[in-house]
Amino acid sequence: MIVDIRKRILIVGLGLLGGSYAKVLKRFGFHISAITKEQGSIDYAIKENIIDDGSTELDKELIGNADIVIFALYPHVFVEWIEENQSLLKSGALITDVTGVKGSIVYKIQDMLRPDVEFIAAHPMAGREVSGVENSSDKIFIGANYIVTPTEKNTEEAIETCMELGRLLGFSNVTTLSPKEHDEMIGFLSQLTHCIAITLMTCNDKEDMEKFTGDSFRDLTRIARINDLMWSELFVANKQALLEQMNLFMDKFKELKTMLEEEDIDGMRKMMRHSTERRALFDKK
Repeated sequence: MIVDIRKRILIVGLGLLGGSYAKVLKRFGFHISAITKEQGSIDYAIKENIIDDGSTELDKELIGNADIVIFALYPHVFVEWIEENQSLLKSGALITDVTGVKGSIVYKIQDMLRPDVEFIAAHPMAGREVSGVENSSDKIFIGANYIVTPTEKNTEEAIETCMELGRLLGFSNVTTLSPKEHDEMIGFLSQLTHCIAITLMTCNDKEDMEKFTGDSFRDLTRIARINDLMWSELFVANKQALLEQMNLFMDKFKELKTMLEEEDIDGMRKMMRHSTERRALFDKK
């Protein structure tokens, strides 16, 4: 194990992802602390042995003792926290995150951060349609992807430590991308898919449709049960990349629509075969 289990880990934001990180890392023997808004979350996590200690306040001792700090906050809250509270971090601390956009926050935080603290960004590609530490799981990361987004300001040690965290958490695929490459990829693979699900759920408001649907509609719209506060922020933070992906989708959808209008069976079948071939690449091994 590259990451020394004697290192103390602090999780800021003890929700679904923060709680799931805590469950897995606690199992390896790390001392896990947490800072979050709700006392009920701290009480639950201590009772269930998810964390060792925690606070709803900016506890100087908890923050100052942490060797690794994992921020599981909304992007703008993460930036504000660093602006206002980075003086509380110990010299030599390594901080990382779980935020779903990178270009709009990574450079901003690295530019403002003290030189004796390092920020290495990461994105756990995992989640559920529920929230809160009560719904956290130490199985949530199994079979999922974990992306580390280093910049020229990151040391090799920090990059490898962050990647080792991903492996310890149970991710099956731990990779690196630049913040720009990450945002382009996420614009398509995550944000566009949420846009499509939202649109499907809201383009036809006919009553009682849930009584007649099949599994295909349920499967396709699973992610339409969405945290509007978080996802609207993520969309805006990645606006340009997401708009580019939306345009690509609309162009291809229009192409399929034209084939239907012209009853171009061969064209539709060719597109369907290409879809089937591409989909096979995404099946979990």
